[in-house]
Amino acid sequence: MSTYFHLRAVHPSALRNSEHWFQRLFEDNWDTVRLRLDRHREEMLDRHYLDQDALYAGTDVILGGTPIGHRPFLLLSAARTAETAAYLASTDFEALWSRTKADPDLHDLFAATHRDLTAFYARTAEYGDAVVKCCLQ
Repeated sequence: MSTYFHLRAVHPSALRNSEHWFQRLFEDNWDTVRLRLDRHREEMLDRHYLDQDALYAGTDVILGGTPIGHRPFLLLSAARTAETAAYLASTDFEALWSRTKADPDLHDLFAATHRDLTAFYARTAEYGDAVVKCCLQ
């Protein structure tokens, strides 16, 4: 079974202080998820998400956020989402890559993921939304 790390845009007024609500947020069928992916309203990272997090060390891009519940879910506020979007927009992927110790064969995958994350955070910040993150199998 594969592990995926999901990032989902949520309007701050829609957020609920309930672990059950956060759980339901990630229970949509694949067609619904695919639509959100296409619109940059959700992002999904494969098993390399920990390596990708090392690429953005010290930032909120992958694993940043406030832990919620026991799962845990991570919540990145709208303000921190906007800061993360600005960081990604001003960051040169190749400069990040030159400092990483990741497998060179992963360069193209990480570059594509960087583009997708940049688009996701830009769209999310544009709408003034927060980001909810969760690791799922």
